[in-house]
Amino acid sequence: MAPRRPAELYRAPFPLYTVRLHPRRPLAITAGGGGAAKTGIRNGVHFLQLEQIGGQLCASLLHSHDTETRATMTMALADDIIAAGQDASCHILRFSLQAPEAKSGSAACDGSGEKGPRKRKGPSPAGQGDTQSQTSEVTVESLHSVRTDFSPDALQKAVRFNADCSLLVTGGADGFLRLWEFPSMKKTLEFKAHDGEIEDIALGPDNKVVTAGRDFQCCVWQQDQLVTGLRWNENLPGIPDKAYRYQACRFGAVEDNAGALRLYTVQVPHKRERRPPPCYLTKWDGKSFLPLLTRPCGSEVISCLSVSDSGTFLGLGTVTGSVAIHIAFSLQRLYYVKEAHGIVVTDVAFVPESRRGRELLAGNEAALLSVAVDSRCKLHLLPSRRSLPVWLLLLLCAGLIVAAILLLQLAFPGFL
Repeated sequence: MAPRRPAELYRAPFPLYTVRLHPRRPLAITAGGGGAAKTGIRNGVHFLQLEQIGGQLCASLLHSHDTETRATMTMALADDIIAAGQDASCHILRFSLQAPEAKSGSAACDGSGEKGPRKRKGPSPAGQGDTQSQTSEVTVESLHSVRTDFSPDALQKAVRFNADCSLLVTGGADGFLRLWEFPSMKKTLEFKAHDGEIEDIALGPDNKVVTAGRDFQCCVWQQDQLVTGLRWNENLPGIPDKAYRYQACRFGAVEDNAGALRLYTVQVPHKRERRPPPCYLTKWDGKSFLPLLTRPCGSEVISCLSVSDSGTFLGLGTVTGSVAIHIAFSLQRLYYVKEAHGIVVTDVAFVPESRRGRELLAGNEAALLSVAVDSRCKLHLLPSRRSLPVWLLLLLCAGLIVAAILLLQLAFPGFL
């Protein structure tokens, strides 16, 4: 049975480009905007409170942080610190949540994000307009701003924190990888990693950095030394080297194997054709960086990738607005909604698997948030897969054995 159409969790008054979920709080942070163009479309970072109401996951706007003429295109989250990629710069923001004032009612669960006394109500056009919060539950302060790209069409395209948040890595349109000491934001390293734009960055063990570029390369770096270049198609001789480019890269945990890591990459066709060839997902060993498995993942061009906390699932968004969830172990597709959004999906993120996150899941196996240029944040739920308990499987096996013996006895009297 096909999955139900995803619920619209929230609608912003501007295009959305990125979304992150707080690992310990029921909080989603999404951002975007219209940029510097004088179109009347605002730029901002929105803080959304997530909660279960009547068995349904709902979002309400806590705070709207104005980013003036800068649209946030990329974002990394480290506890209560946001590294926001805005134009050619990385802006470091710190937010704090204060105890909410006494309120009556509950959060609206209509996707409008309207703020005020929280109460249930039907969809209202007013909820799509003014998104400023009327209570000061969230305060945001700017800590640093550093320039991270120096190309003629400068744009920071990727930003990541390392595991202990002592290092911030940025990459952009000029192809340079820049490493920053955090929280001082002192630049510690800068070097040319790709001939062209850096599409994505992933940080792995021992602060190894994986970069995916538009120059058909995906590279593993230790400081500024190239450790290895990945070759996803080395066992697929029918695919030329420059037929595909790397679009995204992410590290993920390995289920039931503490400390182990896998790297996942997405390869998309370099040229669009009348009959589009498939995109590919590749799983790599996180230490040796050898390819373990490659599978096609559909002909829609993949735009973004996310990995669940446990490393069980991969979330994908496409340029045509579709959203999919794959099993990380086999790379098989488990969930798919065609054109969940009306336009390119710009980011996807799983609900954390922390204690608070499991409360939000409410019995579902996973939940994925997707945002797009259509200003919508949508919720994709993966119901728990039903499985038989071990004792019942053993009982069924025993029953089959007994039944087989009885049939043999009937067919061949004196068999026993």
